[in-house]
Amino acid sequence: MENKEVVMDAAAPSRDEFQTQLQEQYLKSFEGLEEGDLIDGKVVQIAGDFVFVDVGYKSEGKIPLIEFGDAPPKVGDDVKVILVKKETHSGEVIVSKKRAEEKVFWKAVANAFKEHQPIEGKIDKEVKGGFEVDLGHGLKGFLPSSKADIQRVENGAEYVGLSSSFYLERLYSEKKINIILNRRRWLEEDIDKRREAFFQSVQIGDTVKGVVKSFTSFGAFIDLGGFDGLLHINDMSWGHVTRPKDYVRKGEEIELKVIRLEPEEKRINLSLKHFTQDPWFTFEEKYHVNDVVKGKVTKLTDYGAFIELEEGIEGLAHISEFSWVKKVHKPEDMLKAGDIVDCMILGYDIQAGKVSLGLKQVQANPWDNINESYPVGMRLTRKIVKVTNAGAFIELEEGIDGFLHADDLSWTSRVKNPASVLHEGEEIEVVVIESSPEERNIRLGVKQLSEDPWRSFAKAFRVGSIVEGTVSNVTDFGVFVRVQGDIDGLVKKQDLSSDRDESWDDALKKFSVGMAVKAVVIDLSPERQKLGLSIRDLVQRQQREEISKFMQSEEEGDGGYTIGDLLKERDTSKKNS
Repeated sequence: MENKEVVMDAAAPSRDEFQTQLQEQYLKSFEGLEEGDLIDGKVVQIAGDFVFVDVGYKSEGKIPLIEFGDAPPKVGDDVKVILVKKETHSGEVIVSKKRAEEKVFWKAVANAFKEHQPIEGKIDKEVKGGFEVDLGHGLKGFLPSSKADIQRVENGAEYVGLSSSFYLERLYSEKKINIILNRRRWLEEDIDKRREAFFQSVQIGDTVKGVVKSFTSFGAFIDLGGFDGLLHINDMSWGHVTRPKDYVRKGEEIELKVIRLEPEEKRINLSLKHFTQDPWFTFEEKYHVNDVVKGKVTKLTDYGAFIELEEGIEGLAHISEFSWVKKVHKPEDMLKAGDIVDCMILGYDIQAGKVSLGLKQVQANPWDNINESYPVGMRLTRKIVKVTNAGAFIELEEGIDGFLHADDLSWTSRVKNPASVLHEGEEIEVVVIESSPEERNIRLGVKQLSEDPWRSFAKAFRVGSIVEGTVSNVTDFGVFVRVQGDIDGLVKKQDLSSDRDESWDDALKKFSVGMAVKAVVIDLSPERQKLGLSIRDLVQRQQREEISKFMQSEEEGDGGYTIGDLLKERDTSKKNS
């Protein structure tokens, strides 16, 4: 209302003149407003389903109470309205609170787009390529799937009904209003703010809460409020962890210790096990070398088995420590995960967190009493388990083999190929001939089952004795003669004949396999299994004996028979033969 000039001694206007002037002032103040303008009003009356608002005109504006929603106004409240019509035929002023709010909201949206500020909205439904978002006051926006979340949207239905903040990526109006929204950028900024606040307020060793978000082969990701921390599999327990799901469940809220912070790398490492003391701190109070303890097999490898003594204390039993006698090729042949076993502590390294364990050390070593179990001279029948170029392994009991060398198969025959007479799986009678517990070696023999024919032969014959036999083999260097006990003696070709006029090779041609011969023993060594024979020496001996007989008969007879006569008779007999 314009200021009026007050004139001294002027006559006071009448009541009708004052009302007329007041109406004129209202009209003048209303002349600057246009229909569609946003104006301020004051609630002056609430009657029935309507609210009357004084907007500075000769009559109040009337607004349906429903436009105020669940919060009805009170008399005196200020309210913004849109001037719909200045005056109807009946003199009413028509205003709208709803349209005023829509206009105010639209201005706020336009300002948010201009100032790059987020706005609130609710994902209303899934549409092709994304979602329709209700921004309020009838305003809708489109949210592409690629910009709905930081991660790829796999199931759109999970987002319907979600209230969130969004950035306005595009805002334009031609025939209709088009709004493109971006929730991913807002999430990224919000997460950065939350993470930055976390790094500023949290220190290593602090306890924080988080929700298990997802699993990997190396642990679990924990949601700390929009950003993730890693709970590594090695930090879930002091003991051996095979599956992260055995320690935490997806969606579970848990408390964790912060053990590592790297703001530059945006890395947060969390731990469950650090709520308890490292069991290695008290290891030497509980365990000592040579202690026999119980443990649980947790893992098998090609080289042994890991055995847990308690949570956080895990040792390795190498495959070589599984058995005193068994040849263990795979740990799975003796153990499986979950087995409870007795084992001995062989050594440990606290700094490295290692314990060496033995399984065989809790069992008696059969080699300690092997001489009692298999004394020298013991006869037994056992199975051949392996044949080699040198002989054969004979299984005495599980894990303990004796070795039968080819040289111990026969006293008289040399076996060049053991596989020709020995076969895997066959049973054979043997005798223990040697035992060495220190070297874990037992030697067996077959020929020792019977008396050594060489020694028997040596008892019956000596050097100078005459033996009979048959030719078993003719070689370039002499003749082998088989005598009693199936012993072969060698008559070298120079020892075949006493005739000086006959060559050695000619003498050799007179012998053939199977021929019966007599010879004299000229060399005998049972230890070396060597027998030397000579036919030549036998003939010469016989000649000497004949001469000796002749000389004796001359002394007793008439002396008419001479040595010359003897030699002539021998020559005559040779020619006749």
